[in-house]
Amino acid sequence: MKTIEKEISAAQEIKKSSFIAYLAPLASFETLRAQLRQQHPKARHIVWAYRALGEPGQIVENSSDDGEPKSTAGAPCLNALRGAELINAAVLVVRYFGGIKLGTGGLVRAYASSANLAIEAAASSGALTDFFLKRHCAFFVPFAAVAKFEHFLKKSGFVYEASFGAAGAEFSAEFSAEEFEKFKGFADALAPALKMLHEPEF
Repeated sequence: MKTIEKEISAAQEIKKSSFIAYLAPLASFETLRAQLRQQHPKARHIVWAYRALGEPGQIVENSSDDGEPKSTAGAPCLNALRGAELINAAVLVVRYFGGIKLGTGGLVRAYASSANLAIEAAASSGALTDFFLKRHCAFFVPFAAVAKFEHFLKKSGFVYEASFGAAGAEFSAEFSAEEFEKFKGFADALAPALKMLHEPEF
């Protein structure tokens, strides 16, 4: 599976209707949708679809036709995400009606091709990356070892949060299975410095 690192857009015109597609990380979906409604107040439709990884590891999908005939807009966009095996990603397509009706089949093709244009643009620009399932991990480190753990986490490029108490720091991080093995190897070498509070299950 793949995921998207940053927002990418692509546009096309079909029978005088303009279609502007945006592919974005799921985390920015709601913000982007609100921005597009402000930026395109005269657009007839803003169609969307997304795929997310929920718990426990199940794929959650949703889409909206936003006033287009049922299943002619959101579903083709969702199918484009499925076809590209994208996860934790959203596609939004802004349509400006050009006065010529496209028909049911025409709408399906227009929205599918618009979504795929954005996906192709993301792929060619290097914005798509391999997706790895990450799980939450929490652990406690006494003050004597905090600097070593922070250095290791930063050097490895791991995103983490730390809250300090009287005896040390409680760390919270997200690891893929491979990343956790790397982290575990480092932590085991410093045993018994680390106290695992929540060990991820893969």
